[in-house]
Amino acid sequence: MKPILPLFLLLSTLLHAQSPTRKIEPVNFSQVTITDSFWKPTLDKVATTTLQACIYQTEVKTPRIRNFEKVARNKNEKHEGIFYDDSDVFKALEAIAYSLKNHPNPELEKKADEWIDKIAAAQLPDGYINTYYTLGRLNERWTDMSMHEDYNGGHLIEAAVAYYQVTGKRKLLDVAIRFADHFDSLFGPGKKHWVTGHQELELALVKLYSVTQDKKYLTLAHWLLEERGHKYAKGYTWTEWKDTAYAQDVVPVREQKEITGHAVRAMYLYTGAADVAALTGDEGYMKAMQAVWEDVVFRNMYITGGIGSSGSNEGFSTDYDLPNEQAYCETCASVGMVFWNQRMNLLTGNSQFIDVLERSLYNGARDGLSLSGDRFFYGNPLASDGRHYRREWFGTACCPANIARLVSSLGDYIYGYSKTGIWVNLFIGSTTTFTIGKTTVPVSMETNYPWDGSVKLTVNPATKARFKMYLRIPGWVVGEAVPGDLFHFEDKKKSDFTLLVNGKPVPYTVENGYAIVDRTWKKGDQVQFELPMEVKRIVARPEVKQDEGRVALQRGPLVYCVEGADNEGQAWNFILPDHAKFQTSFQKDLLEGITTIQFEAPTLQIAPDGQSIRTETKQITAIPYYAWCNRGKNPMQVWLPRKITDIKINR
Repeated sequence: MKPILPLFLLLSTLLHAQSPTRKIEPVNFSQVTITDSFWKPTLDKVATTTLQACIYQTEVKTPRIRNFEKVARNKNEKHEGIFYDDSDVFKALEAIAYSLKNHPNPELEKKADEWIDKIAAAQLPDGYINTYYTLGRLNERWTDMSMHEDYNGGHLIEAAVAYYQVTGKRKLLDVAIRFADHFDSLFGPGKKHWVTGHQELELALVKLYSVTQDKKYLTLAHWLLEERGHKYAKGYTWTEWKDTAYAQDVVPVREQKEITGHAVRAMYLYTGAADVAALTGDEGYMKAMQAVWEDVVFRNMYITGGIGSSGSNEGFSTDYDLPNEQAYCETCASVGMVFWNQRMNLLTGNSQFIDVLERSLYNGARDGLSLSGDRFFYGNPLASDGRHYRREWFGTACCPANIARLVSSLGDYIYGYSKTGIWVNLFIGSTTTFTIGKTTVPVSMETNYPWDGSVKLTVNPATKARFKMYLRIPGWVVGEAVPGDLFHFEDKKKSDFTLLVNGKPVPYTVENGYAIVDRTWKKGDQVQFELPMEVKRIVARPEVKQDEGRVALQRGPLVYCVEGADNEGQAWNFILPDHAKFQTSFQKDLLEGITTIQFEAPTLQIAPDGQSIRTETKQITAIPYYAWCNRGKNPMQVWLPRKITDIKINR
């Protein structure tokens, strides 16, 4: 067996050596301690509540763990549940791994080890593992590209890498290696063709390569990407769909220019392509991803950073088709947007990708998890007549564990580094340590973001050291709502921000959306970055017919909505006047502490006799979108009407 190195060390070494296109290296979550007043409570809630809900549902309420036990008993028992249920066990294990770093818990680790023992016992001698096929269908394995054998295996690999990385225990990693070797014995260059029906294995194999140093896993990931778009599905069963555009399998990856099909599959595909491009320098993938990214962000993304408007295919329909009340916007798709946009930023050093990542993280993804930590949204609409509610679980339960693993691995997305210096992408209270040349540089960040825009960074190099600090200037500061102008601020003027070092202005340059301070740093130096937190009105391009005549509100990275719980049970009976004045206030006892927006607005009221309607001016309260529907069923709107004729009442 080849030696195993920590993922963040080995991946960094490999990428520096092989990728001329990658501009930034990530700082791994295991090297970051989060102290943030906004995110730390959520991380703790995931560790103490969300994961317990996942465990309860996985081994008590549903047969997911029971299926592994049945395989180990080998008594010809039947599989229970859905063919992709194994993946939820693996995603939960991955989330547990991340959480153990943030929130050490011997009992939780013991539970994970118990699960891992059961998973290992269910693996066949040839390395195959999939309870759906092993329990009575073994002769059918690897005959149907759409049946998630590879998808389940990919999540097994991701969980194994994460658990090894945090705990140093390699039992699950050895299971993953045996599975990957089994797959490699059947498929790959010179062997059988295979197109992953639900992409995931591609990015997972890159992670496995990064910890094992076995190049065959990178070769296999690259080969899987190359398999797409050549009609290699011919001869295999495709039970899930007739049109392979559903799985982005119409043209080769290098030739793809438009987003199609299932949103989550697309995100995992392009994340995997970015990972492979980073290690191989494949410019064809980079060009294709840029084109597809523009198609997503310029024409097919919601203001919340959510994607996938259509419920029929859990994905994309036509350009500019962005319904609000019927929006699908799967939580997993927003999680995938975080993955993909991080990779695009690492490859290019351009902050526009972090702008999109932040939008998805704080809005479309965060909305998927309740404030209590034990209720979830699968889809995330931008309007509701009051029928939507958060659920304890789902038959297809990908979203709960997916949002849990994203939150628990939040440290992955805050910082980066390069040969020239330190990159600050997200404003989240935390500490980490960089190595610049031969100098260790501890860094701490303090902030009350997103409620205010004050950010303080303290650097403590062991000795004086010269390097650059790259501070992301959010697009919403410089007048850009989203890249490509699908949505834009009514007032496009740039806002001013303040950048001080040790309380004094310093020279800086701006490149690709980063303010760059280049100086010799000494212990105790402090950077103060002040971002304006104005309430901004957003309008959509005229092609987005569903938002015509409407306006949305944003403050900092947060999109706001109006919910009935704050407005006498109504959210559809008023207009937002063009001349409205906004007031903001932090409400510490509301929805675990939020900044609300208030404004005066004409409302339509039905007269007591039910025979007439009158207009009355009332104060309306708006809350951050992620916090809605935490007080029971409620009407809600993100896009607010500007004219009386656009009001809908009696909903």
